[in-house]
Amino acid sequence: MITVASLAPYLGGALALGGVAVAASRRRELLIRWCAWAVGVPLVTGAFWLGRPGTAAVAVVVGVIAVLEFGGLMLLGWVDRVVLAAAVAGVVLAAWLAPGQVLRVLAIGALAVAAVPLLAGDAEHGLRRLGAGLLGLAWLSVLAALVVLGASALALFVAVSIADIVAYFAGRGLGGPRLSPLSPAKRWSGTLAGAAAGVGVLAVLSALSWPTAVAVAVGGPAGDLLESMVKRGAQAKDAGHWLPGSGGLLDRIDSLLIALAVLLVLR
Repeated sequence: MITVASLAPYLGGALALGGVAVAASRRRELLIRWCAWAVGVPLVTGAFWLGRPGTAAVAVVVGVIAVLEFGGLMLLGWVDRVVLAAAVAGVVLAAWLAPGQVLRVLAIGALAVAAVPLLAGDAEHGLRRLGAGLLGLAWLSVLAALVVLGASALALFVAVSIADIVAYFAGRGLGGPRLSPLSPAKRWSGTLAGAAAGVGVLAVLSALSWPTAVAVAVGGPAGDLLESMVKRGAQAKDAGHWLPGSGGLLDRIDSLLIALAVLLVLR
């Protein structure tokens, strides 16, 4: 059975190797990004080590930040963002404290999100606010899966992250047909190489099964394309500008979100 303790040495080793590679490259942007990972990975791993309470805390914090970034992209007002953040947090907490009530809490959250533009009588932008709010709730509530999956979700995050990195460099090096008009820089060659690398990471971490393999190989790229679609619609390059070397938090978890959704469906 995969545990946080069994993953910790691999995470530490990956950070160390990454630090050596970044130092050898002498590229400032890579160094900044590695420093952010060096701070974030131990914090997240420590939270997962605490079990469901720690994992739920991480999911709530990540969910609220992601809602704020998503709301900025979709031009949602602060009332919309607060209600959406509360709905996402409610689903995560339900997954921890009352697993049997998750669907009920999700439905209540959807009604609350829909009520905001309705009560405001927003005839001009109400439909856009409603659609964006429900999309955000469906998309970001998947973070509740972190509580359900525990260490398996952490392994999935590692595999998806490695797959993203390999896909980026392999796509640039190998070239070939584009994956989608939504993200012209991505190539099929990079996607396939990233999927192979992600599946390999799952095998090393003793987390490989056909559902996790599909989640990484299919869910990861789909999540990246989904955020690309949202950002293109908002005419934005990044979801945020506060995370050193990475733009926003949503830019870092987009692949993970759909990968988690795929894994939940296939388990």
